[in-house]
Formats: sequence, C-alpha cells, structure tokens
Amino acid sequence: MGLMGFFKERAAVTAGKALYASAVGQARTPAFYTGMAVPDTLMGRFELYTLHIILLVLRLKGRGPGAAETVQALFDAYLAGLDIALREMGVGDLSVGKKMKKLGRAFYGRVGKWDEALTADDAEALKALVARTVYEEAPAADPAPLAAYARAAHAALGAQSGESLLQGQASWPKLDQ
Repeated sequence: MGLMGFFKERAAVTAGKALYASAVGQARTPAFYTGMAVPDTLMGRFELYTLHIILLVLRLKGRGPGAAETVQALFDAYLAGLDIALREMGVGDLSVGKKMKKLGRAFYGRVGKWDEALTADDAEALKALVARTVYEEAPAADPAPLAAYARAAHAALGAQSGESLLQGQASWPKLDQ
C-alpha cells in the first residue's frame, strides 16, 4: 500500500457525497420548474435542494452509527455546496459565515417540520408546508403536486434498503420531463 492508502476516504464519507450528488441531481430535474411551477429562483432552488437532502436525512435518522456518519458526510457536502454557491454569487468572505449560520438554522428548522408533516401523513399539512417554503415566492402556485411528490419520495426512500443508501445509492420517483 502506497502513501495514498493512508488518505483513503471513509466509506460513509463517500456514500454521503454520492447521496448529496443524487439529491442535487434530482432537485435539478426540469419537471419541478416546468410542471410543478417551483420558482426558478435562488430561494426556490434552495428549498427544493434542501427538501431532497432532508428526505435522505429523515430516511437515515436513527439507523445506527454507520448511518449517522453518512448523514454527517451528506450534511457536510450540503454545507460545502451552499458555501460554494454563496461565493459564486459574490458574497464576500466576511459575510459567508453569517449567511451559512442562517442557512444552517433554516435547515434544522425545516427538518423538524418536514418530519412532522411526512410522519403524520397529513396531506393538508404537507401542502401548507410546501406553500410556506418552496412556493413562498409564488403564492398562486398549487402546492399539491409537489406535496404528493414529497410523500412519494419519502415512501420510495423508505422502501429502499438501508444498505443501498449507506452505499450512496438513492432511488427517486421518476418525473415526467
């Protein structure tokens, strides 16, 4: 084993990064913005991106130390992605930390709200949450299709084996392009 063997990434970190890439890829599906009218704005994209990360976190929550390490790696990749996006938008170094702290608080608040709405399987509460978060900039948009998607994605991830998720493989519901 060469020197690089000492620096090999842990399996949970690799899985967390792969889950992050999967969530970002799914959140970029055009059907969200065309068919479901998610606002194609900074906040609309942030909310959709965050929803997918939260769905993964909820699926892996309480599944043991391997899952906890994978969730931490997923969250770290999420924060790194937000940091890069802020810098690319021109946010100065002195402001990035404050904005990241605010986004981190928003994430944790949303985890609890999404968990409550999905666990209760209350369609009206889920639609209200989608309207309040994803469609905040588009109050006339119908939150029902995205709420139904969130419920379907939650169920699909719940039906997926924990092992495949811990290997960085997530299966998302297909959307019509």
